[in-house]
Amino acid sequence: MIYETLGVPTVINAAGTVTRLSGGLMHPDVAEAMRQASLACVDMLQMQAAACRAIRAATGAESGIVTSGASAAVLLGTAACLAGLDPGRMNRLPEVPDGRRNFIVVRSQRNMYDRALVVAGARLIEIGIPDRYSGPGIRDAGAWEIEDAIGPDTAGIYYLAQTQSKPELRDIAAIARRHGLPVLVDAAAQLPPASNLRAYLEEGADLVCFSGGKALGGPQSSGILAGRADLVASALLQMLDLDVDVAAWSPPREFAALSQLRGLPHHGIGRSCKVGKEEIAGLITALNRFVAEDPAARLARLRARLDRILNAAGGTDLAIVDSNIPSLAWTVGPAAPAMAARLLAYSPAIACGLSRMDEGVLLFNPMAITEEQGHQIGLAIAALRA
Repeated sequence: MIYETLGVPTVINAAGTVTRLSGGLMHPDVAEAMRQASLACVDMLQMQAAACRAIRAATGAESGIVTSGASAAVLLGTAACLAGLDPGRMNRLPEVPDGRRNFIVVRSQRNMYDRALVVAGARLIEIGIPDRYSGPGIRDAGAWEIEDAIGPDTAGIYYLAQTQSKPELRDIAAIARRHGLPVLVDAAAQLPPASNLRAYLEEGADLVCFSGGKALGGPQSSGILAGRADLVASALLQMLDLDVDVAAWSPPREFAALSQLRGLPHHGIGRSCKVGKEEIAGLITALNRFVAEDPAARLARLRARLDRILNAAGGTDLAIVDSNIPSLAWTVGPAAPAMAARLLAYSPAIACGLSRMDEGVLLFNPMAITEEQGHQIGLAIAALRA
């Protein structure tokens, strides 16, 4: 294995498809698509056109592109909202001379990844008081507060898609439409269910960002930006290599909005977000597989991995937590930090989820493990109990 050659130890990743642990495991079909893509050269605009066709079919969006991850999709989507199809504005980002750079965000939806908006040139305007999280009460932001914050410098609204996010996206989108503003949705980890590929757009989002390296099973350095054709075209243009003969440059029909440009900008602010032909081929393959897979079969496949842990570990302190992505909870009590450390000391190391460690619970996510690794985890748990 290549990791042995490189001297890099492998990890049994039961923490989930997290980037720090290199994401998930790709299906052989995805890896094979990437291998085949590496054997020839293509025009990247045509490659993104092929991705657009696949993304449109899967999401119902007007357009779509593959990015180098969900964070890159957020950055490129923001840049599209700030610049539109104006090459002059593209050239100036992250500077926005007319000041129309504000993105409204509900305070309880702030996260470590929204820096991507700021990198593109946006200024985040927080609204609402999240009492339901801080403890003094049950309230969060109201839709009226978003409308109240809209002004001449507002460029868009940023929405972090999670089950607990308030206000409802549909209500926010209605406000945005009244004011002619785009809504950018970060739904990086909101798959499955596969219906979410369409849900946010159907609720009124203008742009939606998904990770390609999580539940989709694509390359770790891939993502999707889907939505309005003009905004997706702008995002693509700000990522492409534009050292081209302008007279000979002709966008494919999938990105027809680019035909209305008064000229080509220089390399855009998203140039560092470029994605390779191999990642695009892998992402398209993974997306098609994800859409085609029966949800019940997907769930059964994930449950089987957790069952291997249960069967090998035994005991009554383990329980499956049902969700779109089920997990296994090991109730350890105050010893949870020590047990997590001891799992990491195994060879290969076993990494588990720590989001409930303060409750004395360690979590095991099936997304990035094999059934055989599930058996190994179960044996480790049994040994730690002894």
